[in-house]
Amino acid sequence: MPIVDESGSAPTQESPVVQARQPMLSGEFALILAPLQAWSSPDGTMGTHPIHGLYCGDTRILDRSSVSVGGSIGEPISSFRSGAATGTFVALVRHLDDAAADPHLRMVRRRTLTDAGMQEAITLESALAEDVSTELVVELAADFTAMHIVRTGRSQEITLTAQQLGGTLTWSTAAAPLATEVAAATTTAQVTAAGAEIALVDNTARLRWSLNIPARGSITVEWSIEVANRGSVVAAAAGTPEWAAVVVDSDDSRLQRWVHTALADLTALRMVTTTHPVEPFLAAGAPWYFTLFGRDSLWSARMLLPLGTELAGSTLRVLAGLQGTRHDPESAEQPGKIIHELRAEPLTIPGEGLALPPLYYGTVDATLLWICLLHDAWQHGLPDDQIQTLLPHLQRALGWLREHADSDDDGFLEYIDTTGHGLANQGWKDSADAVQWRDGTLAEGPIALCEVQAYAYEAARGAAALLSHFGQPAAEWLSYAAALKARFAAAFWIEDSDGGYPAIALDGHKRPVDTLASNMGHLLGTGILTPAQSARVAQLLVSPRLNSGFGLRTLATDAAGYWSLSYHCGSVWTHDTAIAITGLTKAGFPAEAAVLAHGLLAVAEAFDYRVPELHSGDSALDFGAPVPYPAACRPQAWSAAAAVAVLAAATGVGQSGTPTSSGEPGTGAQGPDPISWDPNAGIAGTVTVRGLRVDDGGGGVSDRRGTVTVSGVGEGSVGYLGAE
Repeated sequence: MPIVDESGSAPTQESPVVQARQPMLSGEFALILAPLQAWSSPDGTMGTHPIHGLYCGDTRILDRSSVSVGGSIGEPISSFRSGAATGTFVALVRHLDDAAADPHLRMVRRRTLTDAGMQEAITLESALAEDVSTELVVELAADFTAMHIVRTGRSQEITLTAQQLGGTLTWSTAAAPLATEVAAATTTAQVTAAGAEIALVDNTARLRWSLNIPARGSITVEWSIEVANRGSVVAAAAGTPEWAAVVVDSDDSRLQRWVHTALADLTALRMVTTTHPVEPFLAAGAPWYFTLFGRDSLWSARMLLPLGTELAGSTLRVLAGLQGTRHDPESAEQPGKIIHELRAEPLTIPGEGLALPPLYYGTVDATLLWICLLHDAWQHGLPDDQIQTLLPHLQRALGWLREHADSDDDGFLEYIDTTGHGLANQGWKDSADAVQWRDGTLAEGPIALCEVQAYAYEAARGAAALLSHFGQPAAEWLSYAAALKARFAAAFWIEDSDGGYPAIALDGHKRPVDTLASNMGHLLGTGILTPAQSARVAQLLVSPRLNSGFGLRTLATDAAGYWSLSYHCGSVWTHDTAIAITGLTKAGFPAEAAVLAHGLLAVAEAFDYRVPELHSGDSALDFGAPVPYPAACRPQAWSAAAAVAVLAAATGVGQSGTPTSSGEPGTGAQGPDPISWDPNAGIAGTVTVRGLRVDDGGGGVSDRRGTVTVSGVGEGSVGYLGAE
């Protein structure tokens, strides 16, 4: 079949069609400080790959940034990050150097994201005996393309206004002369370059310095760009997070390095909405999901509860402020429902037939996860007065569960997109092919996912506990949970000769979809399974069909639709594996939890401890390292938060549902008992967590900081925190 371009005409041999494709991300260099992100090649250059650029919110500000010295870009030899927001790029300048074997002239380019924008300091260092005269040129190109256009690999024509005044250049989306209209412009970018000559051609600026590099010395030039995106719905979060003082030491350095990197990335992912500027949450991930996502933000905050409840409280409040109030099929809004995502403008992805409004509610699980987080945050010490302010929103969420979640009154929660351009699947696996039969046939909706029923069971019981504590009627929700558990056992469990397993979902005809998938890992620890069923699920999760050795595959290898690089049908998602690890721990299967956690530590090491959204499901027996999924976001909030979930499972910190820690700072006292691990899959060595908030002795949590130390209880062949 010939390739057809957008006009519908077949291409000629003289002009073959190049299809627009989503940019690949693996191998690119990313810095983040929400709502800013900067993507470049590893040598620091922007403009050689479609994803490159400086972004603010959902707008790309620059799409090109390059540096040349004496007409050459130099020869890159090193690049590294210092935290999440600073990168350093080192290149040799051999065309100006002498002929000796040792290099004597190099360029060090240090890029930093700030609250206002981005700045660079470029230093030329010389070990030569004589001065070197040269010129250094920075070229910048303004872009202002919407993120969803970048994501589809297309371009966008934007009319910009530019003004140059001395050493300052300003680009703006204002249509009228800048001097009178800049204050009304949606987006502005102001470039400052002290000592540089600035030349402007269309949307490209050329910053030029004439330099003399002193013998055995150095010289530095600096430029910066300040960005204002007045149309954005998100902004930077103020202050420092509650985990800022947390430090982990482990005999297995992989754990402490993963947690260290993850906490730095999570700090940089903190943002607020412009309507709730004092309620931080975590952006879902860079680059595509740099905004508020209900499910992602809730799961991330839930995984971070062992380190405190502040993020959980603010995440609950900002989502409560956007809770549905009406019926709107176009946005999937329903009274009491929690949002799926928030953006500044509609999201359109033509190749996927997707067109979502700026505030979209197409998620079947976020409302349930909101209730679960409220309960868990309360158990971890969120003060009663904060809980009480959210009780009306809890009642509205329960109203959604009672009146809207079950569209056909069969006792299960299901979803279906009625617009034709919304999300076809509305669980966490939301790609169009995510729910399929073992033979590869797509399941027809409405779809009732297995994990959603488990979330509903857990949410109902958690809500009952909260309501009872605050003197409100709770019996309805205990009865609801008991009835749901009985219905689930009858409808979802598929018997086979090996002991059975839970279906991934029920289809629109109420048939159990027979694919073996990672969704079952979310059932563990919720209480919806019997002990025997939990044991069978634990066995399956570590079987070669699902366990890749680098985490849990989303789909079993014996399914017809399995492909190791499928987004939701064979790849490995770190957060998905971490949820299974937490569930295995709660359900009493530490050996199986250890097997999966060991795989994630290998993944963290392979990706330099900035774990991506997902990676290939290829077996560790066939590949020496996890294969990247080329378009995976990195960092991703719940992938980073998974480091804390693994830490909590290993140490017992925050696992008992009590405040994070107790005891005097530095004494080594601890609150929750660490998990009793099977010696054959035990902790190798000692893990120490410092900087935890401590119990104030009166049922609350103080600002004092404590330390938890857990010593290893075994040196088994599968080390949970240690090496083999």
